[in-house]
Order: sequence, then structure tokens, then C-alpha cells
Amino acid sequence: MHEHIRRRCLMLGELLLETGSTVRALARTTGYSKSTVHKDLTERLPDVNGDLAKEVARVLAYHKAIRHLRGGEATRRKWRSGPAREDGQHAESD
Repeated sequence: MHEHIRRRCLMLGELLLETGSTVRALARTTGYSKSTVHKDLTERLPDVNGDLAKEVARVLAYHKAIRHLRGGEATRRKWRSGPAREDGQHAESD
């Protein structure tokens, strides 16, 4: 594994533990793709730092366990915002 990938895995793992962000939010923050972040955290990090990988796995498992709640809340916000506009987006309610 290249050194820059090893450093990226460590940086992403530490950032995930510090912020508790989701993979999508972490990808948005760092500028890496969601697929890269996920692969780094789940497949590559255990080879780089096993202890950090175990802690990261706990955070990812928590996010997976509550994802149905996040999805439900997002849908609720979407439909409370009002009728759809021409561009397919929902209008903001006043």
C-alpha cells in the first residue's frame, strides 16, 4: 500500500472518531469520494492500524443502526417544506 493511502486512512479514521460524522459528511468535508472514504475505513484501515479500525467500526455500526431514523426524518422535513416546484425541488414554507 502506498504511503499516501496509509496516511489518508489514518487521517480519515481519526477524523471520524473526532467528529462522529457519517461517511457522506466525511467525504464532503475532505473532498474524497464516498466510495473512497468507505473503502479506506472498512478495508484498508484494519491493515494500517487495527485498534483504530475497531473504534471506527463501532462508529460505523452505530450509524448503520440509526440510518432508518435519519431517512425518516429527512423524508418528514422534505414533505413539511411544501409542494414541489417546477424543478422537482420542494418549496420552502414560510
